[in-house]
Amino acid sequence: MPFQVLQFLFQSFFVAAEKPRLGLLVIVAAGVTNMVLDAVLVILLPRQYKLAGAAIATAMSQFVGGFVPLIYFFRKNSSILRLGKTKFDGKAIFKACTNGSSEFMSNVSMSMVGMLYNLQLLKFAEDDGIAAYGVMMYVSMIFSGAFIGYSIGTSPVISYHDGAGNHGELKEILKKSIVILSVCGLAMLAAAELLARPLVKIFVGYDSGLMEMTVHGFRIFSISFPLMGFAIFGSGFFTALNDGLTSALIAFYGLWCSKSVRCCCCH
Repeated sequence: MPFQVLQFLFQSFFVAAEKPRLGLLVIVAAGVTNMVLDAVLVILLPRQYKLAGAAIATAMSQFVGGFVPLIYFFRKNSSILRLGKTKFDGKAIFKACTNGSSEFMSNVSMSMVGMLYNLQLLKFAEDDGIAAYGVMMYVSMIFSGAFIGYSIGTSPVISYHDGAGNHGELKEILKKSIVILSVCGLAMLAAAELLARPLVKIFVGYDSGLMEMTVHGFRIFSISFPLMGFAIFGSGFFTALNDGLTSALIAFYGLWCSKSVRCCCCH
């Protein structure tokens, strides 16, 4: 968990330090570590240790994602940032916590709602309902991950120009982002409708009934993609502007809409 936190933290550091490509390489290295160790440990270990092997693979990937940037920023480097001596600043920590409250509550509520969905799906659709919901979430992350990445990548830039008082630059970033998110959202909707069956087949191709249920639900859920990007970016935009309240309102509304659509898909 400490290295997972560092991995998230340092991705913003890499952007602010004008080293986004290095941040990408670190994440790719962490992902490759996870995949390789998953394959090796799950295959080689006895059956009773395979789950532990998968857990070890995940832990090691987080170690790579968090430890490598830690070493990079501690040493002399070619970026504009470097870790040094610090002092406790309770006011800054409190402000960071309140400003990030929207992202915190979004993740907590997503986890809670996910558990409640599983209970209801188990009641009404049994194992197939849980499987379909799980696949929908995995596949949708392929698409929503692009919006999350864009929001995280632009946040340090937005914060920088806000602190520097470059309001013209902020307006340009907002305008360009609206165009990018609109085009990407429509492209993702088209891709999701066309690729729903082959993507779902990867996970549940062994059961035709389950596959049809999942494809049907995912095609309904994909209608939210054109607006999903605005909710994710909008929340991140106001967090970057140090406006946690507005960010929280956008995050809660977007989360409620998203869960409502998923609920309709399940029904």
